[in-house]
Amino acid sequence: QVQLVESGGGLVQPGGSLRLSCAASGIIFRLYAMGWYRQAPGKQRELVAVITRTDSTNYAEAVKGRFTISRDNAEKTVYLHMNSLKPEDTAVYYCNAYNAVTARDYWGQGTQVTVSS
Repeated sequence: QVQLVESGGGLVQPGGSLRLSCAASGIIFRLYAMGWYRQAPGKQRELVAVITRTDSTNYAEAVKGRFTISRDNAEKTVYLHMNSLKPEDTAVYYCNAYNAVTARDYWGQGTQVTVSS
């Protein structure tokens, strides 16, 4: 059974930092591109950052220079380091695993990030 379990969300003041983690099980982690998405109330889910099997990364324009995605294949975990947080970063953040060969696609349950003073 595939599981993606996010953690690290919470309430933080503007300008603060958080680190999200997503621990995977039930998949051959190194074969998957891993991504973070977010969904704010009343908005569509959007891509935040992705890291490929070969550690290439891509970021949404809104988070470039503030967020960093990384992965630890030995721990089967992907991280999202978020700095200089803004109120508009408030959303539920979801972890995604995607295998381009098999087209298998998995999602975590989400973790809430709230940026507010």
